[in-house]
Amino acid sequence: MGFVRKTALPLWLLGWGAEFLLADMSHLLALLFHQGVLDEQFLHLRQLQDETSPNFVYEVTSIYFRESENLLMNLKLLLTEKEHSDYTKIKVHVNQIMGSSSSIGANRIRNACVAFRAVSDQHNRVGCLRALELLEKEYNYLKNKLHEFFQIEQQRSLAARARYPLPN
Repeated sequence: MGFVRKTALPLWLLGWGAEFLLADMSHLLALLFHQGVLDEQFLHLRQLQDETSPNFVYEVTSIYFRESENLLMNLKLLLTEKEHSDYTKIKVHVNQIMGSSSSIGANRIRNACVAFRAVSDQHNRVGCLRALELLEKEYNYLKNKLHEFFQIEQQRSLAARARYPLPN
């Protein structure tokens, strides 16, 4: 049996386990695809990432999340502050979220937007409030899962670069 040195540092900081982190990333992506959260557009986005832009997907999704936060806040204001909601503005905001969600492969958010747009076309305020609730739920789920994905990716990147000699 070999000598095992105990350390407070995670193994990935020592340069070990990059392949395990890559497997974790793959499993998380597989789960998100299986759940229908993401579609193939996300893979196309990842193909655009290379050595010259190693954080491309992170940067694109960060912009997406910032813009979507504002749009969701505007939708909430449009539906809660006015007795008579402006369905034209609601539809514009929903279309913006739907388009940007499609461009990053956020499939379930896009689908939630389709349903939201249908109830807004009917000027159904209660339906819009329910659709907004679902949209926010899907948005938060995606945001949390992609945050987890990017944390693992960052750890894997650090582990792949760090190579320390094993103690004798």
